[in-house]
Amino acid sequence: MRITTWNVNGLRAALRKGAADWWDAERPNVLCLQEIRSCPDQLTADQLTQLERVHAEWNPAQRAGYSGVATFSIPEPLASEKGLGDERFDIEGRVIQTRSQDFTLFNIYFPNGGRDHSRVGYKLDFYAYLLALCDQMHKAGEQIIICGDFNTAHQEIDLRNHKQNQNTTGFLPEERAWIDKYLDHGFVDAYRQLYPDREQYTWWTYRSNARQRNVGWRLDYFLVSESLMARVEDVIVHDDVLGSDHCPVTLVIQDAD
Repeated sequence: MRITTWNVNGLRAALRKGAADWWDAERPNVLCLQEIRSCPDQLTADQLTQLERVHAEWNPAQRAGYSGVATFSIPEPLASEKGLGDERFDIEGRVIQTRSQDFTLFNIYFPNGGRDHSRVGYKLDFYAYLLALCDQMHKAGEQIIICGDFNTAHQEIDLRNHKQNQNTTGFLPEERAWIDKYLDHGFVDAYRQLYPDREQYTWWTYRSNARQRNVGWRLDYFLVSESLMARVEDVIVHDDVLGSDHCPVTLVIQDAD
């Protein structure tokens, strides 16, 4: 089974840049998109045609042109749920939960703390609320995969210029500490577990030719329940795929027996 996550930085723009050609060739079983900034009635007929071949779950933000996530899957999930159950977060269209036979998949666009740090508190509250929910699910014996744009680089290896970004949101100590908390609560960063020393990024600013110079950040993750990690075969960072300031990342996981 292949699950792909991609912050497309505007679905309509990504489709105009040929994103659908890539995922048609890649053919993941589940495609989790973040920052779609649109809802189905804003897409053209041609764009909808590119998306209608699979089951679709949409969760756009209430605010037009902002945030939003969508999950496309083959086959249709057993169940799905939009949001986390808290209006503070759910009005921004940041979460879709889909359930398969043996795990729940969270497609998430985590909040950005803001250049002026004005949204850091909101971001940390989001991390805390989600982890409390996951703790309950783990206690009930459920297995979980969280994927998406975490808007945080966990360790120094996860961004090129870590010394210059000590006070930048996305690398603040209090943000990074929340990734540690998830790892202390039964999750594994699948990519870093498989590739502990690899320097590879998933986001590059559009400024200063950062992508061409590979001056980036690893912001897009798969956190999987410890009990699922034995089934993880690979995590592939498709850093050669254009169309957004993020690149797609694919989790390859064995099907349940």
